[in-house]
Amino acid sequence: MGIPVRQALAVSGYLMKQKLKGNARYPLVLMLEPLYRCNLACAGCGKIQHPEDVLNTYLTPQQCWDAAEECGAPVVSIAGGEPLVHPKIDEIVAGLVARKKFVYLCTNAILLERWLPKLTPSTYLTISVHMDGMRELHDAMVDRAGTFDKAVAGIREAKRRGFRVSTNTTVFADSAPEQMGQLFTFLMEDLKIDGMMVSPGYDYPKAPNQSVFLRRPQMIDTFRKIFALPGHKKWRFFHTPLFLEFLQGKRAMQCTAWGNPTRNVFGWQRPCYLMAEGNVPTFKQLIEETEWDRYGYGRDARCTNCMAHCGYEATAVKATMASPLEGIRAGVGAMLGRGA
Repeated sequence: MGIPVRQALAVSGYLMKQKLKGNARYPLVLMLEPLYRCNLACAGCGKIQHPEDVLNTYLTPQQCWDAAEECGAPVVSIAGGEPLVHPKIDEIVAGLVARKKFVYLCTNAILLERWLPKLTPSTYLTISVHMDGMRELHDAMVDRAGTFDKAVAGIREAKRRGFRVSTNTTVFADSAPEQMGQLFTFLMEDLKIDGMMVSPGYDYPKAPNQSVFLRRPQMIDTFRKIFALPGHKKWRFFHTPLFLEFLQGKRAMQCTAWGNPTRNVFGWQRPCYLMAEGNVPTFKQLIEETEWDRYGYGRDARCTNCMAHCGYEATAVKATMASPLEGIRAGVGAMLGRGA
């Protein structure tokens, strides 16, 4: 089973409480960005184009813990920038785990082996390594030779030390379906990771290479071809079946932007992790004062080519919880270790 039983039960209980309270908008995953600085300059990244004074600004451990408490989401994804550049990332993680948050520590793994001795394996901690392809493609996308081998070494060492490890793959224009299939099989069968996440790249206006992005029809075609490959049922994804069907154009969904709220060095970012239209000082203001109906597919041109899991997975989870049949499908798929 990909997601730990404890996490699945905790998230299900949380969702039931929100439903009983009658809450229409509530967070599922806190996207925590304790810094923007990174040790890579990936072709499709729109997160690191900030002046030095911003890149030198880091959230303190206490600010991170306060954000998790204020938000209340059961899951925290620590992103950036590169989180392992933060000098107190071990303290941040330990504090979130102590608060029984399910933490996904996202990393390009360049510094992973250096930090592993300072981290403690836990059911509440998953190390999520960014892997955009096999060696040649991955190194090209992150614009640094040797990064793939460094990530593989970090994954092997993390598994040896008893950590839960997942990967996060972004699909771009150069991500041929056959190459993605080769990667997923390698991750599952050779590295024996616990699960994978996958999402099409978002066309950040500030990304240095705009040619890497797919348009929505291309995204759907690419994912259909990926999940038609032999052996795809052996791949284990940390996604609902509904989200993977959405990627293949089998389901229509609208974005649930508030499901994955972002806390960064400026405050709470509105409206979502990918689009930045200013920040507010409190989570309450983010939820109550953001004009959510302005955003989403067919509403805002910037959302036209977005099929990212940070917007649509929360929609899929809510739909799964609302339908007993979908809940059974998701449960059976998880028990069989299947993501699609």
